[in-house]
Amino acid sequence: MREGKSLETNDLSSQSVVLTPDGKRKLEEELNDLKVVQRAKVAADIKTALSFGDLSENAEYDEAKNAQARVEGRIRVLEEMLRKAVIIDDSDRPKGMVGVGSAVKVLDLEYNEEDTYTVVGATEADPARLFVSTESPIGSALMGAKPGDTVEAHTPGGLTRLKVLSILKNS
Repeated sequence: MREGKSLETNDLSSQSVVLTPDGKRKLEEELNDLKVVQRAKVAADIKTALSFGDLSENAEYDEAKNAQARVEGRIRVLEEMLRKAVIIDDSDRPKGMVGVGSAVKVLDLEYNEEDTYTVVGATEADPARLFVSTESPIGSALMGAKPGDTVEAHTPGGLTRLKVLSILKNS
């Protein structure tokens, strides 16, 4: 039986960002929206707020400048993430083994329920859709597993034992 490995997380400045091709596309779309749509909207809001006069008591101006700071901050974060992105696809993982981008059909041995997890990088994680990060307990436990393997993950809810039933296509 394999046990999930613990991954240390470093700050974004020193770490590559693991993405699937779809994850990269989504970040690029968000970045484009921020640069083209959101920047223009914020600029228009600032211009409107300036027309109200006295900046010392102009709440609309303050809010517009705060929105500008949020947009520019997110743009910097996305540009840095994309600059450090390592794109993972089918050719990057051995066949028959769970890796980033794998959709994995598992049997939860405690509840006798089947689920399909998709293993992704941290930026693409979405537990509600069962997209688990390689840094999460379940994601790290599944990494490298093969059909038939039973893995253990130490989750906040306790020990979870999963039997890998099959590895489906990449996301």
